[in-house]
Amino acid sequence: MADLKVKIAGVPFENPLIGASGTVGFGHEYAEFYPLSTLGGISCKGITLKERPGNPPPRIAETSAGMLNSVGLQNPGVEHFIREDLPWLKQQGTAVIANIAGSTPEDYCAMAERLSGTDIDMIELNISCPNVKAGGAQFGVTPQGVESITAEVRKHCTKPLMVKLTPNVADIAENAAAAEAAGADAVSLINTLTGMRIDIHTRRPVLRNNTGGMSGPAVFPVAVRMVWQTAQRVKIPVVGLGGISTWQDAVEMMLAGAAAFQVGTAFFTDPYAPVKILKGLDEYLNQNKIASVTELTGKVKPW
Repeated sequence: MADLKVKIAGVPFENPLIGASGTVGFGHEYAEFYPLSTLGGISCKGITLKERPGNPPPRIAETSAGMLNSVGLQNPGVEHFIREDLPWLKQQGTAVIANIAGSTPEDYCAMAERLSGTDIDMIELNISCPNVKAGGAQFGVTPQGVESITAEVRKHCTKPLMVKLTPNVADIAENAAAAEAAGADAVSLINTLTGMRIDIHTRRPVLRNNTGGMSGPAVFPVAVRMVWQTAQRVKIPVVGLGGISTWQDAVEMMLAGAAAFQVGTAFFTDPYAPVKILKGLDEYLNQNKIASVTELTGKVKPW
């Protein structure tokens, strides 16, 4: 049997498959299908300092090869997460990653400090949020913005820190390097691409927010390219995500340079997708006489 164990920023994972933030909630629903220990880890629903109701509907729409969402970070707030969700999650036998989001640097720092005092395994810094103090521009758009917010949070974070990068930028590898320079222990990419659809009968956007984040199989080639570019630029681990729905996708993402990978939208179309991906990955490794899944990382052979 191949060894599926990986280690990211010192955190051990039983396998490289992590449930992506915003798609597995806090794990309760998927625990009805299989033990959460099946997954290497869970990146929890994006958490904010205070409870958020999210955006008004409609806020989710299917596309021909994925989905658009503008849920707007609906969540119960960090204190509710620590009190109600985390104790249960820590009993499930999977690594727990707290994804945090905010509108000001102070929000992020307060959450990082509060969560550092708990038994979560890692913090994932979601910097695709509008920075109120910068006039609404996303924290993660420029290398300077990435470096600034990462450095601030690093001062308050004693847990391993993974920075989740937006693809809606000029050079994602440069932004990853900025996160690394500011003290990030790992980076995850890609977050959703900004997209839009219009109802031709009402002539209104299909989402109340007009635009939303596009995810699913359609974004996979973009994600592979960005992970490949980033892995060549930084020395810290890269966690790849964006449209992974099969074991072949998972192998491809790791060959591009990912040390682990996250699965998101595939959960919605098939709750058992992670089980199938891990089974296929294990069979691929055994058939090719690969002893450890870590041997796949970065082994692409460019022309």
